[in-house]
Amino acid sequence: MKVRDEAGPTGMANDAAAGETAVAAGVACSAPEAAADRPAGDAASPEDETDAGPASVRRVPERQCIASRTVRPVAEMLRFVVAPDGRVVPDIAGRLPGRGAWVGASRGALAEALKRKAFGRAFKGKGRTDPALPELVEQLLEKDALAALGLANKAGQVVTGFMKVVEALDTERKGAPVHVLVHSREAGADGVAKIDARARKALALTGREIARIDSLPGVQLDLALGRANVVHAALLAHPTSAGFLARVRRLEGWRAP
Repeated sequence: MKVRDEAGPTGMANDAAAGETAVAAGVACSAPEAAADRPAGDAASPEDETDAGPASVRRVPERQCIASRTVRPVAEMLRFVVAPDGRVVPDIAGRLPGRGAWVGASRGALAEALKRKAFGRAFKGKGRTDPALPELVEQLLEKDALAALGLANKAGQVVTGFMKVVEALDTERKGAPVHVLVHSREAGADGVAKIDARARKALALTGREIARIDSLPGVQLDLALGRANVVHAALLAHPTSAGFLARVRRLEGWRAP
């Protein structure tokens, strides 16, 4: 199994039960020719930048970023709506009612949208933005990822502890493949190296790949899993594990420079 550090968000898995803050699940990929970012031109209308989407792609799940005006799959974007009190708020799950405006799922894209006052254009002058909006987005994305980890744990797909993770890697070829390795941010280099070496050995035997996460602090892993001192964990192949991976990659993409 290949140990790798994947960059950027991925498509969402079909596990909407991760809660109200969960990212919308089951987003289909667009056609190959539409997958890459495409400049939409400077003549974009407000309708292009909201839920209707550009006329040329309204039949596929893509939206135009109000900051960059590029068209991307919705799995790579964040939706914002105007709350009843007039504030612009993130709709991480993509379920809130009302007109939605879309921004690339990165802190930089949101900063650019705020700088350009793009929400005012998209919402036709309605809605006010809070300077703390980026921090709120990060809090919700983090909560979403941890909720997905908790869901995988409730489904019985998570093992924790150095020895149990090693055992899962050594025996996975017998029918219980590991899908994700998680090391806490504070994990010691020696333990991480030993587990990663076992993962590479498993790759040589099975040819299956393993994703690797090391961006979450131990205290958050403890809370999500209801256990103390979680340093290493393995998520077995299961839809809930795929859901966690998608959400944590989205969080990492948001945090990336």
